[in-house]
Amino acid sequence: MTLLANVLCAIRSALFFFGLGLVTIFISLSGILFTWFLPFHIRGRYFVLGNAAIIFLLKVCCGVKTEVHGKLPTDRPFVAMAKHQSQWETFYLQWSLFPVATVVKRELLSIPFFGWALRFMNAIGIDRSNPRSAMRELNTKGLSRLRSNYSLLIFPEGTRTLPGVRGHYARSGASIAIAAGVPVLPIAHNGGLVWPTKSLLIRPGTISLVIGDAIPSTDRESRELTLEVENWIEDQCAKMPQ
Repeated sequence: MTLLANVLCAIRSALFFFGLGLVTIFISLSGILFTWFLPFHIRGRYFVLGNAAIIFLLKVCCGVKTEVHGKLPTDRPFVAMAKHQSQWETFYLQWSLFPVATVVKRELLSIPFFGWALRFMNAIGIDRSNPRSAMRELNTKGLSRLRSNYSLLIFPEGTRTLPGVRGHYARSGASIAIAAGVPVLPIAHNGGLVWPTKSLLIRPGTISLVIGDAIPSTDRESRELTLEVENWIEDQCAKMPQ
């Protein structure tokens, strides 16, 4: 990118983050004040309006578009296992997969406004420093969410990776899908190309999002199921611009 293009990109990114802050504060405060007494399926719809607004701001301010391939399954619930490259997918997938509970690291729930919104969206915060405790908590809360007929969103790599990099895929998503008897929905994308991890500079472009066919978990072993999901996601990512 030329110097002028970089400057324009920085200005557009700054406008987006300003709008992101306003949306997050407004949705968090108004949602807490006016929807705290409502059941999740109603309350959550209000909070994902914030996600939709953020995706709209990305398009208007930064020129980020999304091209979706594949369709969501009509049967609910499921465990969605997605590639993790940026912040984009957390906003987009919480909105497009709703009703869904996202598995996040516990520290995020303590962030003012953003963390408050996650709590009201029934996100599951786990302590990644204690894998055994995290797995117990995920099983307990995850099964409760699935039995309440909304899905789970899990990023099996745990942390964001650079485009073209394959992280370590944890088996927790497959394990809970097997325990609940629900399918796994694999999701691949290249969001890290336009919104790189740990970057405040968002580039214009079109993100490819590929939704795979739901994979049954009946009579499966978690290691085998995780490997199938991992290979599918990484194969799809390899076909995208990196």
